[in-house]
Amino acid sequence: MTVTNSPQQGAYGSYHRPICPEGRSARTTPSSGSEPCVKENRPFVLAATILGSAMAFIDGTVVTIALPVLQSDLGASFEEVQWVVNAYALFLGTLILIGGAAGDAYGQRRIFILGVNVFALASVFCAVAPSGGALIAARAVQGIGAALMVPQSLALLATHFPEGERGRAIGIWAGASALTTALGPPIGGLMIDWFDWRSVFWINFPAALIVLYLTHRFIPEEPDGQVAARPDWLGGALALIAFGGLTAGLTWIADNGASLFTLLVILAGLCAFPLFWLRERYHHQPLVPVDLFKDRTFLAANMMTVFLYGALAAVLFLLPFELIERRQFSPSEVGAALLPFGLIIGVFSRRAGRWSEEIGPRLPLAFGSITVAAATALLALALENFWIGIFGPIVLMSAGMALVVSPLTTTVMNAAPMSQSGVASGINNAASRLAGLLAIVLVGLIASYIFANELSLVGLDGETFSGAPVHMGDLPPVGSAARSVIEIAFGRAYAVGVTLASFMALLSALIALYGLPRRDAAPIEDNQ
Repeated sequence: MTVTNSPQQGAYGSYHRPICPEGRSARTTPSSGSEPCVKENRPFVLAATILGSAMAFIDGTVVTIALPVLQSDLGASFEEVQWVVNAYALFLGTLILIGGAAGDAYGQRRIFILGVNVFALASVFCAVAPSGGALIAARAVQGIGAALMVPQSLALLATHFPEGERGRAIGIWAGASALTTALGPPIGGLMIDWFDWRSVFWINFPAALIVLYLTHRFIPEEPDGQVAARPDWLGGALALIAFGGLTAGLTWIADNGASLFTLLVILAGLCAFPLFWLRERYHHQPLVPVDLFKDRTFLAANMMTVFLYGALAAVLFLLPFELIERRQFSPSEVGAALLPFGLIIGVFSRRAGRWSEEIGPRLPLAFGSITVAAATALLALALENFWIGIFGPIVLMSAGMALVVSPLTTTVMNAAPMSQSGVASGINNAASRLAGLLAIVLVGLIASYIFANELSLVGLDGETFSGAPVHMGDLPPVGSAARSVIEIAFGRAYAVGVTLASFMALLSALIALYGLPRRDAAPIEDNQ
């Protein structure tokens, strides 16, 4: 999770003036040092934004634990399982900048409430989904709701907390978000064991009701007329077509082969990329100011984000299948195994940030990325001893990410002009999410190919001895005739997929060593 902030802007765009309880706009902006109104309401504003963003963050981690269980329950293919994750990531990643701009254009409170409602209703449809296709559609709508909701959480804090309190409020928000994200997998695993996989979606509905009550009761409406320029809807649509076409095409190839329609979908996605770039290059208020990428440090830091968070997403996608399907872990045991990940990052990332300030970000980023690469390589070995083959690499990977999270965010922010710190943060957040999306697609494509090829070598060709379909990640029961053969095929596919993730992390380390300056430069000042 990459989260950045600035004392002058929210994480996804500029914020509005503070709002008085009577609905009148305050005379000064928060940056002028005046205290926003209704001090007693601020703890409730903080609670609403923490709980709202936590729903979106937790949903991104808990669902991966539920994947093997829901695959068996719904009889879903590996392609459908990928889309359960990718549909959410696609719409969240491509529309998150639109969501931030919509808050500026139509009011942060209005868009936040809209996002919470959409997310909650979509969660209900996820919980009652009768098939893999219905679940995928509901997950896509969830992603839209999250894209509207998440950007407003930090923007509302920036609006309703004065400059002297804003940093502490955002620090509490970040710490609470890290803690809830860390506790998400073990709590989700217990819920899956006690109830079923649908419970991880049902829990969002009462949480959303609390968020809506706090928002309506304690966060005042923005006055009419206090709006920014309209969002670049065409730019957002082009980004969605670009990433959606590439994601859909590559996923379909993994499951059905390269048909003419699939190749046309991929071509449409590839053509949308330059159109999106041209749109952003010449639009008067772009979602992604392309001039930011002329800065070597900004470009290198975002490239690091793509490879490192892509590696992380690929590992977290494949690991539950290894633990639940092959090793026969329960979902709660998987959640407990992943618990150190969030805790270590939450505890040590701040110290890594201080170390980075002392010596510059280059070495912490390189060392952290190499640590993640080494940990991922150990996971690829799939050693049978849990402590050496699973828990130890998870702890090592967590330590590597703890070294990276804060310095990487700071590097991105320092490389952008102060007036564009919000959009720089949004770009980096979108990069991390879209990197995970594409990494899951590519690793899933290769793992599916390896799996199918291994089965064809022994004459199965996609079917078990009993004639039932074989899906990557869905192993037959222990003791069945086909178990040993399919388990070997899965093990090789898993090892190749996780090894590719290790190479991604290694590329991130190389970018840090050769793409970043030896000391980080001061933040760029505006030439105005």
